[in-house]
Amino acid sequence: MGWKVVERKIGRAGGEKQRAARQREWDRQYGADSWAVGYLIDGEFVLQEIALQSVYYGSYEAYFRDHLDDLAELIAVARVLRNPHAEATTGVDLQVPVIMQYLRDHSLELQGSEVVDIGTWDGQRSHAISVRLSPLHIPCVLEPKLTLEQWWQTRKCLAVWSEE
Repeated sequence: MGWKVVERKIGRAGGEKQRAARQREWDRQYGADSWAVGYLIDGEFVLQEIALQSVYYGSYEAYFRDHLDDLAELIAVARVLRNPHAEATTGVDLQVPVIMQYLRDHSLELQGSEVVDIGTWDGQRSHAISVRLSPLHIPCVLEPKLTLEQWWQTRKCLAVWSEE
């Protein structure tokens, strides 16, 4: 009894309409409460919500530990963070909530006066730190040769609950 991976490398979540359509198809194919998106970590299927903490948060945590100057710059410059790609595409924003959680967990607050993008959209960025803090540049804590974005997108899989 447990999760059985049925599709590997399912790719990007996409915008709201694309996500909803994929989820409806999985509901139809596997049953509304019988599937989950997640990752294989050490040979075990891990729900996406858990991987978000262990891998996504963990990667930013390791990055900030090793790049204190970037953390200090972010805190000094930013009043608010935004993900321009997620806003433009109705995609899922993971990096801003994770960074904000990291700041809360470490009793840190943004002290600046500017809106700072985390990542880019259409080649535009608000600050140089926008690129450095993009998941396209943050090393994955589990596989440092991959960026967080590469790992997150290529390792994502679909599993169904099996009673066997």
